[in-house]
Amino acid sequence: MAPLDMKPNELEPYWLPFTPNRSFKKRPRLFSGAKDMHYMTPDGRKVIDATSGLFCVNAGHGRDKIVKAIQHAAATLDFSPPFQYAHPAVFELSSRLTLLAPGDLDYCLFANSGSEAVDTALKVALAYHRNRGEGQRTRFIGRERGYHGVGFGGISVGGMVANRKMFGNMLAGVDHLPTTYNRSKQAFSKQEPEWGAELADDLLRIIGLHDASTIAAVIVEPTAGSTGCIPPPKGYLERLRQITEQHGILLIFDEVITGFGRLGHCFASERYGIVPDMITFAKGVTNAAVPMSGVLVRKGIYEAHMNGPEHMVELFHGYTYSGHPLAVAAGLATLDIYREEGLFERARSLEGKFADAMMSLKGMPNVVDIRPIGLMCGIDLEPIPGKPGVRGYDALESMYHDHDLYVRVTSDTLVVAPPLIVTETQIDEITDRIGRVLKAVA
Repeated sequence: MAPLDMKPNELEPYWLPFTPNRSFKKRPRLFSGAKDMHYMTPDGRKVIDATSGLFCVNAGHGRDKIVKAIQHAAATLDFSPPFQYAHPAVFELSSRLTLLAPGDLDYCLFANSGSEAVDTALKVALAYHRNRGEGQRTRFIGRERGYHGVGFGGISVGGMVANRKMFGNMLAGVDHLPTTYNRSKQAFSKQEPEWGAELADDLLRIIGLHDASTIAAVIVEPTAGSTGCIPPPKGYLERLRQITEQHGILLIFDEVITGFGRLGHCFASERYGIVPDMITFAKGVTNAAVPMSGVLVRKGIYEAHMNGPEHMVELFHGYTYSGHPLAVAAGLATLDIYREEGLFERARSLEGKFADAMMSLKGMPNVVDIRPIGLMCGIDLEPIPGKPGVRGYDALESMYHDHDLYVRVTSDTLVVAPPLIVTETQIDEITDRIGRVLKAVA
C-alpha cells in the first residue's frame, strides 16, 4: 500500500473505455464542466458540444430542472428495491414513456445502459416464444455494421468487427443482414437514400436457410449511429416489418441513439410509421444526467408472460438499479423539458438547415461522403494510405486542442449530433470549425 502522504498518479489508474489509453495519457483531453451547448476545460476554455456528449445530452447540459429533480430524489428516496417492491414515480415514468411510444408498446422494463437494454430485449424475445410453445425460436438476426452495445448478446447481434473479434463465439445461432450502406450508390445523400430497400429481402434468404420457425427476432437500429450515421434506405424498414410479421418473427428497434428527438420524433419508429415489437432506449431518456435505459414492449408480448400461479415470478430478469429513484426523477424532468420546449418539433424544423450546413463541407479536403438525417450526420474522411484511423485521430486531437470543438470520431468518420437546443448560428459555427479541422489534418 502506498504511504498516505504519497501523491498518486492522477492519470494512470483509470483504464478509459474505447480509448487508446497510452496516447491519451500523454496528452489528455479533459472536461471539467458543462452548460447548455458547451463543455468547459480545466484551463478555462469553452468547447462547443457537437455530439450531445455521446448522443445523449439532447436537451443541453446542466439543465436546472433536471438537477433539482435529482437533488430532491436523493434527499427523499435514495434507493428502492426493484424486486418485489417499487416506488410511485417509476409507474409515472413508465406511463409517460408508453404514451409517447407508437401503437401498443404499452409496457416498460428498465435497465441502466443501452447494452443492458439490448440484452433485456433479446431475453424477452426468447421467453416470449417459449411461453407460446415455440421454444425452438432461438436464432437472432442482426445486421453488419450494427451496434447494440457491449454485452455478449449485443456484441453477438452487432456487426462491428472491432467489437467482436476479441471475445470468442458469443451467442450461438446468430446471423446478420447485409449493411445498408453502399457509397457508390448513396454518396452525399440527404436523409434516407433512394437505393437499398431491396436489401431487406436478404432476410428471406436467411429464413429460407434456417426456417422461420427457428428465428426469434430481428434487431436493427433505425439509423445506425455508432458506425458512422447510416440512414435507412427509403422503404427498407417498412419491408423488414412486413417480412417479420408474415413469419412470426419479432422486430426490435434499437433506439438507444435515435430515441428522444434525434430524428425529429420521440422515437424514429414514428418517422417511418412502424410499430416494432420492442424498442430499446437509453441516453436521452434522462438527458444523460443519471444512467437509465429500458425496453418498451408490445401488449401481446407482456400478456404472453402473464400465466401460471400469480405468486410466481413471470420473468426471471432485472437489475439492482432498474427504475432507480434518481434516474426516474431525471427522466420525468427531462420529458417535461422536451414537452415544454417542443424539442422534438424543434429538431424536425432544423433538419433542413442542418443538412444543408453539413453538405456544405462537400469538397473539403479528404471528405468522401456526408450523410445527414434529423440532427445527426456522418462525415467520412479518406484514410491515410496504410494508416486507417490516423486521420480521424488527428482530427480528434485538433478539435480539442486547437479549435474548441467536440465531435465524436470513430476511425476516420466524424459523427455530428448536436443537442436539440442548438441554434442556427451554432450550426454554422460547428460547420465552420469542422471545416477548419479538416484543413488542419489534410
